[in-house]
Amino acid sequence: MKIILNNSSMVPIYEQLMDQIKNEIIEGRLASGTALPSVRALSGELKISALTVKKAYDRLEEDGFVVTVHGKGSFVAETNRNLAFEACRKTVEDEFAKVILKAKNFGLSNEDIQNIVSIILEEGL
Repeated sequence: MKIILNNSSMVPIYEQLMDQIKNEIIEGRLASGTALPSVRALSGELKISALTVKKAYDRLEEDGFVVTVHGKGSFVAETNRNLAFEACRKTVEDEFAKVILKAKNFGLSNEDIQNIVSIILEEGL
């Protein structure tokens, strides 16, 4: 598992870690039952606080992507296709919201934005 963290990003480190692990799971690169690195090992490898890794693992568990077995570690949970789809959908919605806000800040109307989206979809991108 390759994790790349950006210390200058406005996104907290634990969220960057969470998002990258979640993407690995959703895209099938981390299969159900796969053991994640221990909190201590991953924090040492990434040179971040163990508390940051623990927070990311806890949030992944809350979201249903990871199961933690006391004394054994954290493992990729059985994938729920609906959960994975909703996670992908939310990511796309969040990105759209950012782009729409940017477009509105540039003075584009809703109709302008819809036209841009239609053109892009017609081009098959």
